[in-house]
Amino acid sequence: MSHTDPSLSPLMALLGQAERERDDAVGHARRAETAQATAQGQAEQLVAYRLDYEGRYREKFSRQASIDQFQTYQGFMGRLSLAVDQQQLMVANAARRVEAARAVVREQELRVASVRKLIERRLAELRLAADRRDQKQTDEFASRAAWNRLNEDRQSASA
Repeated sequence: MSHTDPSLSPLMALLGQAERERDDAVGHARRAETAQATAQGQAEQLVAYRLDYEGRYREKFSRQASIDQFQTYQGFMGRLSLAVDQQQLMVANAARRVEAARAVVREQELRVASVRKLIERRLAELRLAADRRDQKQTDEFASRAAWNRLNEDRQSASA
């Protein structure tokens, strides 16, 4: 039996739909991974900037700093630390979205595999039915041939 058997049409349509949904889920997961990597990169840049700024402050103000300069530095560092913390939250949220998207991909892969298994079983059933039909025809042909030989032998014996 081939994949063009009419009884397979609904299963083939289901497989096509399941594969499209899986492909969509894979695309969504890739976009989520890209967003996470971008957020992580931004977080790393902020941390590096904060470290660099702290280093420059220490070097510049180790000699002499006014109270206004120190307060400005502390205010900016507070805002920068807040930005780092918020970016880390964004990274964590992006990681959760990646895991959720990967779970959907796994579910869709399982669905595709299940539909493929159904198709394999249906093909096996169709092959078995065809084999049984072929065997029945072969048995009938052999039976007729034996009957014909028996009749020929009887006719030869009576003649």
